[in-house]
Amino acid sequence: MTKEALFVYSDKLLKYRFSENHPFNQFRLKLTIDLLQEAGALNEDDLIEPRMATDEELHLVHDPSFVSAVKAAGNGSLSPEKAESYGIGTEDTPIFKGMHEASALLVGGTLTAVDCVLGGVSKHAAHLGGGLHHGFKGKASGFCIYNDSSVAIKYMQEKYNARVLYVDTDAHHGDGVQWSFYDDPDVCTLSIHETGRYLFPGTGNINERGHGKGYGYSFNIPLDAFTEDESWLQAYETSFREVIKFFKPDVILTQNGADAHYYDPLTHLSSTMNIYQKIPQIAHELAHQYCDGRWIAVGGGGYDIWRVVPRAWSLLWMEMAQRNEGKKQFPEQWAKRWQEEAPVPLPVSWEDPPGIYPAIPRKPEITEKNFQTVEKALYQLRQQRSNKSSAQ
Repeated sequence: MTKEALFVYSDKLLKYRFSENHPFNQFRLKLTIDLLQEAGALNEDDLIEPRMATDEELHLVHDPSFVSAVKAAGNGSLSPEKAESYGIGTEDTPIFKGMHEASALLVGGTLTAVDCVLGGVSKHAAHLGGGLHHGFKGKASGFCIYNDSSVAIKYMQEKYNARVLYVDTDAHHGDGVQWSFYDDPDVCTLSIHETGRYLFPGTGNINERGHGKGYGYSFNIPLDAFTEDESWLQAYETSFREVIKFFKPDVILTQNGADAHYYDPLTHLSSTMNIYQKIPQIAHELAHQYCDGRWIAVGGGGYDIWRVVPRAWSLLWMEMAQRNEGKKQFPEQWAKRWQEEAPVPLPVSWEDPPGIYPAIPRKPEITEKNFQTVEKALYQLRQQRSNKSSAQ
């Protein structure tokens, strides 16, 4: 019997840790699991262990020389000069012991989720330890060593002959995944992110549309700094609905970075928990409408690991697994258990209280600018559809 959803997790995923003070902290996974269990929304039989990705699987996307360099770095035998040429040993992506094994497990977790869904074990699967979308073919970048989403998409193409729609709602542009499939018409990427004018990696403009046969299959919605819920959701829902109708994928892979929230220390957007209620609802609906339910969700960014990430990712899982009973009451025991360790007051509700940030004086201007960005990003798609209708 096919399960509704499976949750890929192991405590071993916490070993992907650069340093004690590095902002990328997978302890957020532990906090999410605990919150879901306290809410009665995650059971033992929902959990499935990740496997390690093989070198052959990593080579679907990454250069063998890069994989060898990561292995050498992790056991202390890579020179600083060589490390720097591969994007490791930097301030963003420092070297840590066993980094290849930790990274390969993270990739293998996403492949485990893929096999659950495309192998017919479950309709949906979540691997929130994944979503490292900045990794490149031969270079680590932005906290990301191997790019699990890119490897998973290539794996889906080769093993299942699938057309994949990748939807990225991290505040940072999903550059590594976009460039991996920039000339591939069987992979469509949609990234809704904060404009690169102010934020790493500085890419993701609306004119990044693909190349060669892949032209017209890359979509970017760069939103203005201080964008609030209503404008963010308008951009997400409008673009997602139109892109999926155009592309008609076999499967959806969503990257669910939780760093568009006002509390996130690395970004400049002004969303609240409202968007994290809606993001998975729309993905779930469209997966059933277009893909027979086939939906894989990975994690991504999210640097307020106490107030934002556990709630956002719990809401994602509860929507995916249809455990909406868990949303009725926030589990106070979770906040009590972790408050002593948390540097900030922990939430006591699934929603944010009103007034968590001062009023944005440029709200109408930002909203209009974002609306125009969406219109421009989707213009050619709409023209193409209009021409097709005329020809018929």
